[in-house]
Amino acid sequence: MFIATLTALFSCTFADVVLRPEAFQLSRDDIGDFSDIAFGNANDVASIDPDTECRSIPGDPGWPSEGEWSRLNASIDGALLKPEPAAATCYPGPDYDQQRCRFLVETAASVRYFWIDDPLVALAEWTQGSTNTGHDFGGRSVGAGSLSIWVHHLKDFELLPEYTQGNYTGPAVRYGAGIEAWEMYNFMAANGITLVAPGGSTVGGAGGWLSSGGHCSITSTFGLGADQALSIEVVTADGRLVTADPETNTDLFWALRGGGGATYGIITSVIMKAYAPINLTTSSLALRTPSPISDIDTFWQAVSLYYRFCADILDAGGYGFSYIYPGADNSYRFTTSSQFPGKTPSEVRDFMQPLYDELDRIGVNVVNPTPTTRVFGSPRGGGGDRPVNTRYRSRLLPRENWEDDELFNRTMAAIREATEGGYENDFYFHGTLTSPTEGVAGWPGRDSAVIPAWRNNRMHAMLMDLQPVGVTAAEARDRDAMMQTYMQLLRDVSPGAGSYMNEGDPGEPNWQEAFYGEHYTRLLEIKRARDPWGLFWAPTTVGSEGWEVQPVDGYPNSQNGRLCRVTPLS
Repeated sequence: MFIATLTALFSCTFADVVLRPEAFQLSRDDIGDFSDIAFGNANDVASIDPDTECRSIPGDPGWPSEGEWSRLNASIDGALLKPEPAAATCYPGPDYDQQRCRFLVETAASVRYFWIDDPLVALAEWTQGSTNTGHDFGGRSVGAGSLSIWVHHLKDFELLPEYTQGNYTGPAVRYGAGIEAWEMYNFMAANGITLVAPGGSTVGGAGGWLSSGGHCSITSTFGLGADQALSIEVVTADGRLVTADPETNTDLFWALRGGGGATYGIITSVIMKAYAPINLTTSSLALRTPSPISDIDTFWQAVSLYYRFCADILDAGGYGFSYIYPGADNSYRFTTSSQFPGKTPSEVRDFMQPLYDELDRIGVNVVNPTPTTRVFGSPRGGGGDRPVNTRYRSRLLPRENWEDDELFNRTMAAIREATEGGYENDFYFHGTLTSPTEGVAGWPGRDSAVIPAWRNNRMHAMLMDLQPVGVTAAEARDRDAMMQTYMQLLRDVSPGAGSYMNEGDPGEPNWQEAFYGEHYTRLLEIKRARDPWGLFWAPTTVGSEGWEVQPVDGYPNSQNGRLCRVTPLS
């Protein structure tokens, strides 16, 4: 049986209209006499047979027939899509097209929106066993034999100059779940406002980014993306559209803000806080060996000075965005930008000068540059993303690691040891530094399911694993084991901290604690109450531990296989 949420979602997510998509909802009249569709009843959880060991996939007796798919499609005005993989043109078969394949390989990445506007593409290839099939790098948006709810065309946007919700009165915006960050920045510029928005231009402003936290260059000043939500429209597993806010469906409102996406329901729109326009002033720093720094120990000492200084940057409402790249012949390159909302270039230059004095003291002679400034909500263009094979592995390093000299030194030693393994094994270090404390989160942000480690964060430390294309499953398993060894160095210096789910590893050990912390038990209760059928499933989301994908390709954490119970019932 199709649970009605699927058709409710299809009817609103594929409607490319100016009106709010919530105006289009599935009703019993749409279902008619099609008994395979029904609105969910929490007292009847038989839609998924408790004796079923694996979910059906195409070719199974339990998979819907073509006639059933046609009736489902008719009930939602023909909005059901059955796209072919773009890369099918590169493989032997009826879709093979040499010219089209050459376009994909050589040109498609430079064509605006080509990959983003494809409903089937997955930007993280490794989740599909290194084949080319949202923006999710942990495999939560793909799955063999699953139905994908594509919210790409939910593009409505509305400015609410005076909005009151509980303790909040002020400007706000309402926008659809298909709005991407570049569109949010354009709306900011057009309306003279500031919104907490993703840094990556094609990251969605609702959905997974918001549901798991959502950071950017102004989160030390205004809080995480999840902290901005005042009201959320969501289709739940029973097929009904509901509003979640501080007074209504409060369990959903709490869980959807930080408790992980893709498991309690599908967000269709959100009302978010808006702020006055603000400038963002940036100071950049680059260090390199063997020139101008010839000594490796001095290089790492300089990097340590910057990271230690970042405590002051964060406490001033700023943000740090850094990379460390290992190169050949024991060479290293460090780049970072320090970003300050609401400060002038002269204020930032004076603020940064003590760091440059310290660098000069250890023999690193670099000039304190004149910072650049721009309006945070400056216009942007979209498009340009393409499938890649990067795998994120992350750790949220707490402020205690900055306040204790010995612990800070051990933290830097762990970062150094992990990064030094990057050249031979093709990975690099990425550190984003932000401090979205409960104080800056404000109301209602401070009461949410955001993992507590975010509130105590200094550095979101990541090992960016460049998964080689075409590796065998055995090689992928060996690589995963190797990367876990390096990640353990960061875990060892931050016991009890956590990891950011949106840029974390689906193979993270003890992921319930790592991604959700002390909130997991409460989130699991909400999941079971709101989705007793287990309709929504994705790796490492709340309640997902009862099922796992059995990959046909043998790749670790691949989503290319059957979804089966971990312990099948007899």
